[in-house]
Amino acid sequence: MPYSGRVTAFLPGDFVVPLGLVTDAFTLTPLGPEHNERDHAAWMSSIEHIQTTPGFADLSWPRSMTLDENLTDLERHARDFVDRIGFTYTVLDAGDDLIGCVYIYPSDDPEYDADVRSWVRASHADLDRVLWRTVTDWLAADWPFRAVRYASR
Repeated sequence: MPYSGRVTAFLPGDFVVPLGLVTDAFTLTPLGPEHNERDHAAWMSSIEHIQTTPGFADLSWPRSMTLDENLTDLERHARDFVDRIGFTYTVLDAGDDLIGCVYIYPSDDPEYDADVRSWVRASHADLDRVLWRTVTDWLAADWPFRAVRYASR
């Protein structure tokens, strides 16, 4: 999920970006190269499911990729996080299994500060609405956005 290019005023300079979120159902932590094999396995096993998840219908991802291509993608997400131009979190279940991702990037639409998308593995589809609600509340409580576009569930 590449960023839109609209980075100006995405976040105030003094805003401390959350390094994660812990709930009873899952943990969010910044996505990075160390998650490559588990991330690749998670979304490759759920391509059709993700494509039907709200917010993903018109995207070119997910599509089949090699492990090396996925690593390049994860390295980009990690750089975006450090550079404060986009924030991707991996979703881990209580057993530390990677079950999804959350993407927070600047919106191309001037009515919104951020575009947010999330997905979970098909095997954890029951958590999709829980993740959406939790992330929606987290963004409202802990992030400085006035308006977020995040496809409802």
